[in-house]
Amino acid sequence: MNDQPPAPDRKPLPPAAQRALAEAEARRRAAAAAAAHAEAAPKELQGPKGPEPTRFGDWERKGIASDF
Repeated sequence: MNDQPPAPDRKPLPPAAQRALAEAEARRRAAAAAAAHAEAAPKELQGPKGPEPTRFGDWERKGIASDF
């Protein structure tokens, strides 16, 4: 986090705002770590092209979409 004192023309942040900024920084670090871990995962072979079909509730093969 930013350990510098606040600029003289700005009011100091309330504790809730400081806590929110710290939580946001922690989420950014966790997301960056997860992204780095995902890059190390093996590449899927013969999988569907485009977005993951299970997230959108259907699967398409040879022009036929089936819901599950």
